[in-house]
Order: sequence, then structure tokens, then C-alpha cells
Amino acid sequence: MLRFLTAGESHGPGLVTIVEGLPAGLDVAADDFSAELARRRLGYGRGRRMSLETDELEILGGVRFGKTLGSPVAVVIRNTEWPKWEEEMAASPGESKRPLRTPRPGHADLAGMIKYDTRDARNILERASARETAARTIVGCLAKKVLAAIDVAVVSHVVAIGSVTSASDLLPGPQDQNAIDASEVRAFDAGAAAAMVREIETAKADRNTLGGVVEVLVYGLPVGIGSHVHWDRRLDAELARAVMSIQAIKGVEIGDAHTVAGLPGSEAHDQIYHDGTDFYRKTNLAGGI
Repeated sequence: MLRFLTAGESHGPGLVTIVEGLPAGLDVAADDFSAELARRRLGYGRGRRMSLETDELEILGGVRFGKTLGSPVAVVIRNTEWPKWEEEMAASPGESKRPLRTPRPGHADLAGMIKYDTRDARNILERASARETAARTIVGCLAKKVLAAIDVAVVSHVVAIGSVTSASDLLPGPQDQNAIDASEVRAFDAGAAAAMVREIETAKADRNTLGGVVEVLVYGLPVGIGSHVHWDRRLDAELARAVMSIQAIKGVEIGDAHTVAGLPGSEAHDQIYHDGTDFYRKTNLAGGI
């Protein structure tokens, strides 16, 4: 089981990621992380900070000569803007010269200020910032390497921005990742992508923002991942918890959950079939399912 921790503030000296549970012998290079971090900065209409950020990273432990050791992997992503914030975000004793007194609606600011009894919203927003997802990108990169070792591939795409939704029957495969990344809004449906751009431009003109929906598809996952035995081993539950822990995520759907909720069972259930392969021999279930 992989476990990870992240530390650091948005405008601090850097973000640290520690991942444990990785097998020894995985190929890992700093360039792998850099490529994934560059993908994180893609997207139409992103904030000005995304265009200013550059990610300088260093592998601190768990890798030797380009291979994981089996020990925890530690990576730091340094904040290239740190000199501008060194005084305001200093770890040494002192006081803020620019405290933020007004919490932002729709953020963790107010609840955190009350919980931790502080009048400076920066104590909360620096950690609640979406910048923390840069540290998670390191985790995702390592996780994909583990999955690739057993021929499992993951691909994601945007299916909705504002009121614009992609065609539901257009599902990308792993071979479509580059095409998705080439899209300004990371949408596989080219027609919907153009409409999404227009939707963003309209919102910008109104000085407003938009929400959206992303879909993650997994190919080649073996039967039996997770467990029906206890609540804390259920795959759906683990996935929902992981996704809901990302800033601004407010809903998780497994498969076509929302669509089938209004259908009778005869239309909602998947049909069981085989493709002609020897399922029992391949899965060691010769005694039955």
C-alpha cells in the first residue's frame, strides 16, 4: 500500500513530498517529475501565477542511480519566487507586515481562522492553496510507474466546463493522452473544447469563474483490486477519499453513478460476458468464481 505525505506552504521555500511503499528497482528520474509538473500547468484561462511558476525540484532520498531503493522517496519542489516571500513567510520568530484579515468566500480561510484562533488568513490559505497539488503530482507520477509495471494505464480528460459538456460516448484511451494535452482545455471532444473556450471567455468578461468535471479512466486493471470484506479496503471508498481530498473537489462519481440512479435495475446493471479467453486459467479461479 502506497502512503504519502506533503509539507510546505504555497509561498514558502518549497513543497516536500514523501512516498513510502514503493518497490525497489523502479526507474525514476527528475525529468519524469518535471514532465508531469509541466502538464499540471496546462489549461486555458489559467491564473497569472501558473505562467510565472517554474518548478525546480530535487530528489532527496529513496533513489540511487535512477532506481528506487524500496525506502521512502522524498522530493522537494522549490519555490522560485521565494526571495520575494522570504521575509513574510520566514520560519524564524517575528510578525507579519502584511497580514490578511479578510477571509475569501468559498475557501478554507474562515473555518481555519476560527479553528486555529488566528486573525491572519495567510496561516490557513498558504496550506489550503491549490499549489499543494504540485506535491501530489510527484505522487501521481510514481504511482503511474508502479501501475505501468503491471500494464495498467491511466488517462484523464475534461468532460465539462460550466454548462458545456463533452459527448458521453467519446472515451479516450491511453494512446490519446498527447491529443488531450494538446487541447487548450484538455478535452477529448474537439467540438466541446471550442465551446468550453468560449464559455471561459464569457466568464472572464463577466469577472466570474467556472466549475467543471474531469474523468479518470483506468485500463488493464486486474480483477480483485480492493475488497468487499471491510469498509476501509473497498476500492470505491479509497478512490472517493483520495479525490475528495483535493482542493475544490466537491463530488465523486464512480462509473455512471448519477445517470443510472434514475434507471431501473434491468437497465443499470452491467452485462457479464467473456471474450473467448481462458478467464479461469488466467486468474487462478479454476475452482469457480
